[in-house]
Amino acid sequence: MEKLKFRIEGDSLGEIRVPADALWGASTQRAIENFPISGQRFPRSFIRDLALLKRCAAEVNIELAALDRVRGEAIKSAAQEVVEGKLDDQFPVDIYQTGSGTSTNMNMNEVLARRAMQYLQTAGGDVTDVHPNDHVNRSQSSNDVMPSVLRITAVASVRSMLLPSLRLLQSVLEHKADEFSSFIKVGRTHLMDAVPMSLGDEFGGYAAQVSAACVRIEQASDELCALPLGGTAVGNGLNAPEAFAPMVIRLLADEYDLPLREAPNHFESQAARDAEVHLSGALKTAAVALMKITTDVRWMASGPRAGLAELHLPEVQPGSSIMPAKVNPVIAEALAMVCARVIGNDASIALAGLSGNFELNAMLPLIAVSLLESVELLANAVRVFATRCIAGATANQPRLQRAVQDNLMAVTALVPRIGYTRAVAIAREAENDGRSIRDVARERTGLSVAEIDALLGKRDSS
Repeated sequence: MEKLKFRIEGDSLGEIRVPADALWGASTQRAIENFPISGQRFPRSFIRDLALLKRCAAEVNIELAALDRVRGEAIKSAAQEVVEGKLDDQFPVDIYQTGSGTSTNMNMNEVLARRAMQYLQTAGGDVTDVHPNDHVNRSQSSNDVMPSVLRITAVASVRSMLLPSLRLLQSVLEHKADEFSSFIKVGRTHLMDAVPMSLGDEFGGYAAQVSAACVRIEQASDELCALPLGGTAVGNGLNAPEAFAPMVIRLLADEYDLPLREAPNHFESQAARDAEVHLSGALKTAAVALMKITTDVRWMASGPRAGLAELHLPEVQPGSSIMPAKVNPVIAEALAMVCARVIGNDASIALAGLSGNFELNAMLPLIAVSLLESVELLANAVRVFATRCIAGATANQPRLQRAVQDNLMAVTALVPRIGYTRAVAIAREAENDGRSIRDVARERTGLSVAEIDALLGKRDSS
């Protein structure tokens, strides 16, 4: 007998054909057919965390006598398979779907229900069905589960991936600040020559930017530790035992080693995605800081002959398909592209965040995929930038020294002794005659050589 390719499943809208070997049911199949939009799915981390929440929910429902132990244990076993990545091919629903993420929640409910039934059929016994809504989704709603999972996944990713990468970059920059502390260079404002400064001070400023970004992200991520779970459909907790959410959240907090807690106001935490918008804003701010740093590094490494050439960056790959021996700052460029993407994601998240209506935000999947992508991209790009670019950067001391010796703005150090107007005249003469500030000052100021040397000192020499 030929094996059937389809089976018939039913829901409140009637019957629908589902692939015979699929674990999902009618709701998922309708979503597959309704949303052939991007081919982009929820990331693996989100699916894993959704399954873990379902496993914890089943455990608590058993304890609260809201679910019989036989079905509950089967659901837990099925959920653990998803956590371990064994059923990844069973979650095909597109990101661009129902705005609450109900299609993905039901995809999980249906997969766990059918897989649990397979367990029970193998074991034998009196239980003849496991229902995706009545049993797997017991005490829950898509409207509190999906935003809870988003928050868990985002916080876990920030704490385990992004913050370690940023702190690594901060450490590397601080090391370079020490290494470069004795190298004097020409400072620049408005892209024009300014007074001399230490290359180490410049890198110390970059390290401080990254440190501040860590603080902002950590503070913003803490807001996401408040979970909407327990509010069910609109925030009033209908059909959920009072103890359900606190018990599930305790299990999740232990599982992730995160300070997860129940949201103080379920109506706010379900209707609004303000905390996610806040975290995205902190990620955008970090991207802005990183864009400034990577742009500066690219400019300082420009050359090798017609650019600034103050830094040598590690040569990691050939830079041109036509120009021999050309090497480009590709690692810094990759980070710049990531920063642009994160800034764009923040715009999407802001628009999605303001699209909440009454008791529900109807763009949660877009917020989820954009926020989680920003975290992952930043984490990976920052780590690569730290290890494959900044860690191996060296100073071009001869180039720095020549620029400092020719720097007209060194005259600023003489202003307290000779005044601004006389200093302007000295700078103009030095520029017009192609001479150094030190030489012209010795002729025009009446100051002794020792006084001039003391004022200019290390500001214009290395």
